Amino acid sequence: MNAPDQVPACTDRVAEVTRNTAETQITVRVNLDGTGAAKLHTGIGFFDHMLDQIARHGLVDLDIHAVGDLHIDGHHTVEDVGITLGQAFAKAVGDKKGIRRYGHAYVPLDEALSRVVIDFSGRPGLHMHIPFTAGSIGGFDTQLTFEFFQGFVNHAGVTLHIDNLKGTNAHHQCETVFKAFARALRGALERDPRMAGIIPSTKGSL
Repeated sequence: MNAPDQVPACTDRVAEVTRNTAETQITVRVNLDGTGAAKLHTGIGFFDHMLDQIARHGLVDLDIHAVGDLHIDGHHTVEDVGITLGQAFAKAVGDKKGIRRYGHAYVPLDEALSRVVIDFSGRPGLHMHIPFTAGSIGGFDTQLTFEFFQGFVNHAGVTLHIDNLKGTNAHHQCETVFKAFARALRGALERDPRMAGIIPSTKGSL
């Protein structure tokens, strides 16, 4: 039996999800208590770069392999990675006992500054404002940023507010958003020793 001041051993927060459609074939593996290791292959270089920000700055291990209909464009691949990643996070976080639930971060990169706030509420909601100064970054359509986060939000069951507050370089704008998202995730998913075994909601469930 544990001594009164001991916290029971934590279970691993890992998950693997596969999504196969006529447009994409995707496998995502996550470890929410990782070191920031990433194995990424989506066929879209800049998108891989952004996913790497989530892993490194969120301290989650990500293994994402996606094959999509890139001969059309990147839309289905980016959206479906968001969906599958959201499903993997929801599976890995489980009943949410002991997590901080809320997370927020401000991240700068040169002239750009972004703020992201997240709530693992169980209620999907995305509010995003990024006034991109360019339509594409290295072949990545900036409109797909919304599609990625919408897919993640709907399937992770989170409320997410994203605001790019400043920026004139589209690469910097996007990178600050993904870095801030990663740091907000890290804060929300962190285990709170004062809430061990407790679901952070007055309702008793999330």
